[in-house]
Amino acid sequence: MEGTLGRCRALSRLATCSPQLSTSYHRRYHHCAMGRGQRLLLSHMFQPQNLREDQVLSLEGRLGNLTCKSQRLMLQVGLILPASPGCYHLLPYTVRAMEKLVRMIDQEMQAIGGQKINMPSLSPAELWQATSRWQLMGKELLRIRDRHGKEYCLGPTHEEAVTALVASQKNLSYKQLPFLLYQVTRKFRDEPRPRFGLLRGREFYMKDMYTFDASPEAAQQTYSLVCDAYCSLFHRLGLQFIKAQADVGSIGGTMSHEFQLPVDIGEDRLVICPNCSFSANMETLDSLQTNCPACQGPLTETKGIEVGHTFYLGTKYSSIFNAQFANIHGELSLAQMGCYGLGVTRILAAAIEVLSTEDCIRWPSLLAPYQVCLIPPKKGSKEAVATELMEHLHDHIIEGASQLRGEVLLDDRTHLTIGNRLKDANKFGYPFVVIAGKRALEDPAHFEVWCQNTGEVVFLTKEGVLELLAQVHVV
Repeated sequence: MEGTLGRCRALSRLATCSPQLSTSYHRRYHHCAMGRGQRLLLSHMFQPQNLREDQVLSLEGRLGNLTCKSQRLMLQVGLILPASPGCYHLLPYTVRAMEKLVRMIDQEMQAIGGQKINMPSLSPAELWQATSRWQLMGKELLRIRDRHGKEYCLGPTHEEAVTALVASQKNLSYKQLPFLLYQVTRKFRDEPRPRFGLLRGREFYMKDMYTFDASPEAAQQTYSLVCDAYCSLFHRLGLQFIKAQADVGSIGGTMSHEFQLPVDIGEDRLVICPNCSFSANMETLDSLQTNCPACQGPLTETKGIEVGHTFYLGTKYSSIFNAQFANIHGELSLAQMGCYGLGVTRILAAAIEVLSTEDCIRWPSLLAPYQVCLIPPKKGSKEAVATELMEHLHDHIIEGASQLRGEVLLDDRTHLTIGNRLKDANKFGYPFVVIAGKRALEDPAHFEVWCQNTGEVVFLTKEGVLELLAQVHVV
């Protein structure tokens, strides 16, 4: 049993934060304080389920629209519901997972000196016209004209807005730099063909950071620092990723990298050299190139989902908006810039796409909406006398593993069999499912514990359950 416990504990600790981070950030919970007798009940959750395939298809139309398992699973268990093409209602489980991801992003960004801001979604046309992106972006920009005839767009990104913001501060000194300003907000893009659920929509959440440095050398250091923070985030999430050389596209600049999760439904074609660390989006290479430009070794091809993108901008934007600072000689110099994006809702969907089975959602351990699901016996069954034991176990978990306060869900739908509720729990992907079944009648009582991320099942006493769950980390 100790070996099984060790493997379950290892999964519960998968990609946890470093000791510095784990002690540096205050945890915030999204429910009232949970005391004895106060329990989160599954029957009270607003979570529409569409577990039959025909119900899911009626939500998204034709079968061809459901071309990836993350979209199908998220619709089936009620994580999302479509509002209009490319736009989704994010339901309670998804919001909880997203808030955890945002807290992890905040930790990583603030650990390198990031300062969080919030800029308007409405961006004046004149800012975009100044950089020519009003024309360059074409139909991808969602444009609005107000009652006074003034034009705006709903921002897909905020290079213009943040550079104008910094440029408005006229007395900046090199001593104040670097600035690492970031936000986590809704973004908008008029996708011609929204698809794959949250992977490619018209409205989505993104973390976008904009950095301002005093010199190209300092800006390069900041670029490396942010890339390292991205790597740290994906390691903590337990997601395999590729950092690939990329094209600068409409954002511009002189250097760019994509962070990709390798998966068959990915829309990006990537090449990797197995002999060295080279990887790139195929857009950056000559179509006839078959050998690695770094070591001349053979290149292998794969597909990926882009979940992050970094750009070294230089003075592309600061020169247009005159974002200046006083250098060490007292002279005015243009700020050297970088911009860095993370697709928040895309990371959620891509992680589900990569980790899940065809029938059941699996989460990165730290993002699971709830860490533990407790399943008491069916009402009227022989095991029903163990219902009180499960309630006591719930209270002991909350008292003995305080980090799980607000993370333990009691499936009180006791009109259903244990098997039916276990099937639902498997679909939702709770990392730990604890069942009061036949062996709960033994002396001492033993609970059936499913470690979903390892696929292992163990029978533990109350003390064993508490020992296991005490090792679970939450964000």
